[in-house]
Amino acid sequence: MAVWPGSAGQAFAAATERVVIDRHTGLAIGGHDPVAYFTDGKPVLGKPGVETSEAGAIWRFCNEGNRTFFLAHPDVYAPRFGGYDPVDAAEGRIVAGRFNVWLISGDRLYLFSREEHRDAFAANPSHFKDEAAANWPELRATLSDY
Repeated sequence: MAVWPGSAGQAFAAATERVVIDRHTGLAIGGHDPVAYFTDGKPVLGKPGVETSEAGAIWRFCNEGNRTFFLAHPDVYAPRFGGYDPVDAAEGRIVAGRFNVWLISGDRLYLFSREEHRDAFAANPSHFKDEAAANWPELRATLSDY
């Protein structure tokens, strides 16, 4: 697996996006349950015994129900743009988002590298979503497969 500068590795996510993972553990979102952002409204650490390996990343969950939801719809619950900051992506850069700087917009989870980016995104989500989506194929191509 290639290592992206800044200590985050990548792997393919279910929606063919590469996803930010911890290069030492293989955990996506720092071991936090991606479904809990939606159900609990906050990041919740998953349990080591309740996990799945999905497209090169290990996803942990706080309960079996959340794991079931994720497996049924990984494209919905996995962070958009593979967990990379959409504001940076809109500006043509790849920067890993952090599990604790997040926002749900349009029924998708977005992770941000900084609070200022989350606030800017929240003020004009359609602009950043459109720009990031336009840039994402080219940016994604710069990420290594291995």
